[in-house]
Amino acid sequence: MSRFSRSILALALAGATSVGFAFDHYKGIGRQATPAEVGAWDIDVRPDFKGLPKGSGTVDRGQEVFEEKCASCHGTFGESNEVFTPLIGGTTKDDIKTGNVKGLSSGDLPQRTTFTKAATISTIFDYIQRAMPWTAPKSMKPDDTYAVLAYMLNLAEIVPADFTLSDKNIAEVQKLMPNRNGMTTDHGMWPGASAAKGGMGNGGKPDVKNTACMKNCKTEVRIGSVLPDYARDAHGNLFDQNRSFGPVRGIKTGGAAAAPTAAASADSGPLDLANRSGCMACHGVNNKIVGPGYNEVQARYKDQPDAAARLALKVKNGGQGVWGSVPMPPNGEMKEADINTLVAWILSGAR
Repeated sequence: MSRFSRSILALALAGATSVGFAFDHYKGIGRQATPAEVGAWDIDVRPDFKGLPKGSGTVDRGQEVFEEKCASCHGTFGESNEVFTPLIGGTTKDDIKTGNVKGLSSGDLPQRTTFTKAATISTIFDYIQRAMPWTAPKSMKPDDTYAVLAYMLNLAEIVPADFTLSDKNIAEVQKLMPNRNGMTTDHGMWPGASAAKGGMGNGGKPDVKNTACMKNCKTEVRIGSVLPDYARDAHGNLFDQNRSFGPVRGIKTGGAAAAPTAAASADSGPLDLANRSGCMACHGVNNKIVGPGYNEVQARYKDQPDAAARLALKVKNGGQGVWGSVPMPPNGEMKEADINTLVAWILSGAR
């Protein structure tokens, strides 16, 4: 949440009259947010660690949680490139000493990872807390978030295997982040006073000096940056990958074959249940994404008398090895009736 947003919320909670709200002028339209409602949204963790919840977590506990909730997308050791780009790798002991990842400037890195780029450990904690796991954002308790981050720090060889990360020592761990000195706010794009005056910017001083000419302007727009062809279908049709938290879809990739079917564009019944349950993040109706397409599942289990019971058990408990190396996480929190509905829909052709 930005400082501006925080200020508006503070005024609202204080009952300020200098800011006009709809509910002040129109009867029955809105109301002031309660402190509890604001608190549910105001969970961001800043680089100065304001907003950080109390808690702690060990590396060992973090490995357990990571394997249960994170490994299906990131691999057991955070180095998988099969679903998302790696979290771990590309940093050295010298980077931890200097606070600058040498590979970023030398060009030696074959691929950037989370720990080569992130300058602040609060950024990683904040993202895990708000957005992970991918199919159930905000579902992890603070202690498990600390534990997962402790495990990641151990994988990056920043903390030892017996380490316990907590709100008490996270500031000390920040001093070991490999790219902690890799970000600067000393430029004109960052607002506020200079660091010398207690701010974070440079006082608004422009980074460049130029005179706008407004001559010979382009008459047409040309896209200069696109997703390369080899990467467009690396993980299936992006349009089919819909998170359960918010109606966020990607661009249609893969040409005509990637166009959504009539069933895929519907928003009711079993398909809607599959979207809300996070299934469509890994499975397409007629194509493989991370896991197999539902058409493949139907073909494999067709005419097997115990197919429904076996599939329902697999959806509930998860599994690995039948369709490749990427495991499917367990879905034990789903209602049995919902699982049976999804399985029946898949076996009938996912129409």
